[in-house]
Amino acid sequence: MAQSERLEFCFCTSVFVINRGFPILFFQVDLADCLVAVSILNTLKRARKIYYIARAKLALGITPARQMFDLNLAQSYMLQHQIDAWIVYDFRGINPVMWQLIGKRSRTRVPVRRNFVVIPSTGEPKMLVHLIDRNIFSNVGWKVEYFVRWEEMIQKLEEMIKGCKRVAMEYSPLGSIPAISWVDGGTLDLVRSLGVEVTSSADLFQVAVSTWTEEALKSHLYASREIAEIKDSAFDYIRSHIKDGDTVTEFAVQEFITKELQRKNLETEGRPIVAVNANSANPYYVPSAQTHCIITKGDWVLIDLWARQPGESNVFSDITWVGYVGGKVPSEHSKIFQIVQEARDLVIKKLEDASDNAELLHGWELDMVARRHIEEKGYGEYFTHRTGHSLGPGAVVHALGVNLDNLENHDTRNIITGIGFSIEPGIYLPKFGVRLEINVYMSKSGPKVTSPIQNDVVKLI
Repeated sequence: MAQSERLEFCFCTSVFVINRGFPILFFQVDLADCLVAVSILNTLKRARKIYYIARAKLALGITPARQMFDLNLAQSYMLQHQIDAWIVYDFRGINPVMWQLIGKRSRTRVPVRRNFVVIPSTGEPKMLVHLIDRNIFSNVGWKVEYFVRWEEMIQKLEEMIKGCKRVAMEYSPLGSIPAISWVDGGTLDLVRSLGVEVTSSADLFQVAVSTWTEEALKSHLYASREIAEIKDSAFDYIRSHIKDGDTVTEFAVQEFITKELQRKNLETEGRPIVAVNANSANPYYVPSAQTHCIITKGDWVLIDLWARQPGESNVFSDITWVGYVGGKVPSEHSKIFQIVQEARDLVIKKLEDASDNAELLHGWELDMVARRHIEEKGYGEYFTHRTGHSLGPGAVVHALGVNLDNLENHDTRNIITGIGFSIEPGIYLPKFGVRLEINVYMSKSGPKVTSPIQNDVVKLI
């Protein structure tokens, strides 16, 4: 490989460091790491034995490559639903919807003033940005107008939505869907004072930003295969330690999973869950170096892990499986496992039937399919979370699309083609818990389960 003196950066680019024809260092560079990366590479360069290659161009603000936003889909939806404009408001970086629209945010430069994106039902989007934040938004690829005084902000916003009667914003009536409620009441008052009706952008956001591209689906399927292998390896890790009589703890298994994720170059959020017996009855238990239990014969083990290929345009895979350190699974554990399995499968069947009959479903309805079954079996009070969460592009594993939820919130958003979500009913008794989590993608031909389905308890002896 020839020497190169050219060093260019973008928000996320792969950098390979080559020594005598062999790669000795690989890392991903984004804007937050530019200064560090430049320092490292310049130091290596001075050693005269190291050659490097870096790709793409320097971006000093927001990358204009908005892989997570489809303008055509957004405007088509707006025209169909009599929405004249979509106003996306942000203050100090609090609205994640804005960042999915315009691209990955900078880690080092957070806006400090009020800013708006105005997307008309026809025509090009525009931004209204405070002059202090101009460098952050200088590379969005849309027309940007600036303001300094608050009166100027209102005047320019009014001009941008002139002729509009109905606009969408990130708010939910009565606060019923917090995942899409990012606009404060005062800003709603301000926009309404300009003579427009404000409606929720909940379903508009789903259509324009939550739907998966073909590349996102491929990345998700890849992640699903990889974490399924890691899950199997984690259970094998427990099995081999038990067989050899070695001590194995929740934390040790968690560390094993974490290292496997790193080895496979997968990105995760937080740390995986490895929970034994009563710990598995707490859906939010996470072991640590200070707090964990030993895994021994006769124990019930729950493993929950999630990961994706690096990059916010890629989609996480998120699964939960359970196992038993013994030969015959206790009858109570088998009973609860079966009930949870049935609840999960009933949701899949409901999705399949609705697809066959062209029936539109909402998130809350699917939650009730699983919840009613568990309630009918007498365990409703032990199912203490929603049935599933959104999976999609964005910063975190729990994405901003529709959740399968009629417990924590009444999610009225539609189940539409192109989105994904988890199905993960659970029952949490005092001594143990069962959660079986799978992922589903809504393809044009109907629901597709994209992760492995557990139909039997994993036996660890």
